[in-house]
Amino acid sequence: MMQEKVLIALALTAGAGLATTIGSFLGLFVRQPGPRFMSTTLGFSAGVMILVSFVELLPAAINSLGFLLAQLGFFAGIAGILLIDFIIPHEYIGQHEHGGLRTKEDHAMLRMGLLVALGIGIHNFPEGMATFAGALEDVKLGGAIAVAIAIHNIPEGLAVSAPVYAATGSRSKAFLWSFLSGVSEPVGAGLAALFLLPILTPAVMGWLLAAVAGVMVFISIDELVPASRSFGEEHLPILGVVSGMAVMAFSLWMLK
Repeated sequence: MMQEKVLIALALTAGAGLATTIGSFLGLFVRQPGPRFMSTTLGFSAGVMILVSFVELLPAAINSLGFLLAQLGFFAGIAGILLIDFIIPHEYIGQHEHGGLRTKEDHAMLRMGLLVALGIGIHNFPEGMATFAGALEDVKLGGAIAVAIAIHNIPEGLAVSAPVYAATGSRSKAFLWSFLSGVSEPVGAGLAALFLLPILTPAVMGWLLAAVAGVMVFISIDELVPASRSFGEEHLPILGVVSGMAVMAFSLWMLK
């Protein structure tokens, strides 16, 4: 049973991480999604992550560790992803929109695309651990987290492929770098499986779930909501957030 859960968790993580390739295809073959669509979907993803963190992950951690230790784990998760963000700044599609990536210097554009790919890859690493941990706790919960992460990985793939393609004219290179930025997510899940499974006790799972909740809340507030608002749609970001929360709450209720 545990082996089956691990395989499902790894599959969910791989699917979420490789959603960057969808964004890559959008950047190479499809007209850029409109600002209303981007604003709403990024807000929606943030709403899903926030509700899952506070309604499912953190309560499960409290049940395992008690209130104080669970809160420590939550803020430790925030501190960890904040440190990564400080060391490797994460330029998101909302901060450099597809049209805004144009520059006369191809080498500068290529450098931007590769740096974005590096930043996204590093940030996707703990996201892979988050999906893996959620799926180990509950496969349905892991699926919900995977969907939310996949949604916000799509514009990340676009952020990588657009400048690389513009600089090199090579669809294969643009797709490759977008693909590699997403691969770090299942790699993170694989390392979590390798090192955590031998020592996975209820207490370790509690710490992991609390930290994952912190990571997801940070990603939502620091990345997704600002990126959603950057498209200039005044009320769509909050409508997206509330819609994501409502859909997630309803789906969790249906799954109980």
